[in-house]
Amino acid sequence: MNVFDWLSNMEMPSSSSFEVVEVRFKNGRKEFFRNAENFNLTTGDAVVVEVPNGHHLGHVSLQGELVRLQMQKKKIANDSEIKKIYRLAHQKDLEKYEEVKKREMPTLYRTREILREIKLPMKLSDIEYQADNTKATFFYSADDRVDFRELIKRLATEFRIRVEMRQISLRQEAGRLGGIGVCGRELCCSTWLSDFKNVATSAARYQNLSLNPSKLSGQCGRLKCCLNYELETYMEALQDIPKIENPLLTEAGEAKLQKTDIFRKIMWFGFNEENTWYPLNVDRVNHILEMNRAGKKPATLQDDVLAEKIPVQKLNSDLERMDQKFRDKSKKKKKKKKGNRDNQGQQGQAQNQNPNRTQGQNPNTNRPQGQGQNQNRGQGQGQNQNRNQNQQNPNRNQNQQNPNRNKQGNQNQQRNQNPNKNRNQNNPNNPNRNQNPEGGQPRTDS
Repeated sequence: MNVFDWLSNMEMPSSSSFEVVEVRFKNGRKEFFRNAENFNLTTGDAVVVEVPNGHHLGHVSLQGELVRLQMQKKKIANDSEIKKIYRLAHQKDLEKYEEVKKREMPTLYRTREILREIKLPMKLSDIEYQADNTKATFFYSADDRVDFRELIKRLATEFRIRVEMRQISLRQEAGRLGGIGVCGRELCCSTWLSDFKNVATSAARYQNLSLNPSKLSGQCGRLKCCLNYELETYMEALQDIPKIENPLLTEAGEAKLQKTDIFRKIMWFGFNEENTWYPLNVDRVNHILEMNRAGKKPATLQDDVLAEKIPVQKLNSDLERMDQKFRDKSKKKKKKKKGNRDNQGQQGQAQNQNPNRTQGQNPNTNRPQGQGQNQNRGQGQGQNQNRNQNQQNPNRNQNQQNPNRNKQGNQNQQRNQNPNKNRNQNNPNNPNRNQNPEGGQPRTDS
């Protein structure tokens, strides 16, 4: 597995360095060997090491004081049981080891066939040949104890090697095979993780994760090791979060806990009849719980008592006063205009009823629109009461279309209303009959 010697550039206080070296073999398996001959080793060098009944080839992964720390961590004593390093590997050793490694895959396939024939409940995951081609280690996983004595006999007879069976866990199997996790990085068990701790489903509950086995399981089929990485942080944050065993009682109903944001310390509650969730901080939830224990209920989740609503009329009282003020002013203006119109109408009616008025002063004659003095036409000021009589007259439309007929009709109407005036106009002895009141030529109507 990946290592980094962070003490390589540091000078140690003692002149002599630690003589034990860490050596890595196939698929990340590591062991410690003693550099008794004081070889000048560098990280990554291929070395031939001592193993029971032979020798094996590996690569140096770590040396110096970090090896001492690793041995203390794994509780390995620095005694005579530690094997030694024979020599640095030569080119012939490397070539021979490459030839031996080519036997691993055919042996793996043939062994699986033998397992199906003898029907052993075990899963064979990997095979590692020793560099001297005298021994092979078979790594397998099984749920129960397996009797593989018959298997060892058949393997030793067929491959003519010494056989060693080593049972590993599913996590160790995933570490040996390697792979890419759901996070997009290489598996922790195959890069740096060496100690496999127990992972329980409670770790997922504390972190508010969905208890979906397909999402919580890794490639080994067990719960992911990364569930334990942030568990302590969540446990510390959960100390301030109250435990909700029963729904919160309010005047609006019972509110049940739907979701909790542990680090922001916000809890969402929802009513049975609604789909809306209401966020509350931890202090507010503790306050409501204390009220429920005392037999009290808040009005809502946010407020203990509902505030009295101010009527809309009081809020808009200023606007109503302004509207009433302008409404009174408009009524006064309308009354003044109406009084002026009545006075003008009475004056015009008195002029129409004057029997001594001559033809030249008749307001009903059709004068040009520029003077604006014809009160019967209603185009100037519209203040003569005879206008309403003309609107009720069915002959008005005909009079508007024919100006001559309109003139004659007005003259006839005036004759009927003022008999004295008609007599004066028909009387040849009247000196004012055809005279213009303003002086000049006699007036002719067009």
